[in-house]
Amino acid sequence: MPPPIKVELLPHDPDWLHLANAEARLLAGALGPNLRIIHHIGSTAIPGIRAKPILDLMPVISNLAELDKRQGKIEALGYDWWGELGLPGRRYCTKSDPDTGHRTAQLHFYADGSTEIKRHLAFRDYLRAHPGLAAEYDRLKGECQRRHPNDSHAYGDCKEAWIMNAEAIALEWYKA
Repeated sequence: MPPPIKVELLPHDPDWLHLANAEARLLAGALGPNLRIIHHIGSTAIPGIRAKPILDLMPVISNLAELDKRQGKIEALGYDWWGELGLPGRRYCTKSDPDTGHRTAQLHFYADGSTEIKRHLAFRDYLRAHPGLAAEYDRLKGECQRRHPNDSHAYGDCKEAWIMNAEAIALEWYKA
């Protein structure tokens, strides 16, 4: 498991989209024809809210076994490979700046057809479409950061119940 990191929240930066696209291009070269699409998810993909300056990308692939064979290619791009890390059917990777040690990206790989894909996209798209709810999430993030400024794991736990509730609503909205 990756160690907890300091929780730094920054105002939304439009450059995050460009950085996510650049990282996706690097990954596409390493993943080859197994790659279907790469989605930019997480708070850096939601304008108007603060986020940790860490890109969350969700590569959707055809076959997890084929992805596992490319672990070395992903690691060659500077990623640490953590396997499923508690979520069956996922492959999780983190990337840090070699000079500063600050985490810069996280990958959440899923095979095409996984229900987790829809969950992530519904949450992102629902918050994009509902700025009031996004602002509520931003306030919660600020409170959790104040409570757990040096422990990203506790910060995530602090947000979990709110996120689960919002995801359920977002999935219903997404189906419609």
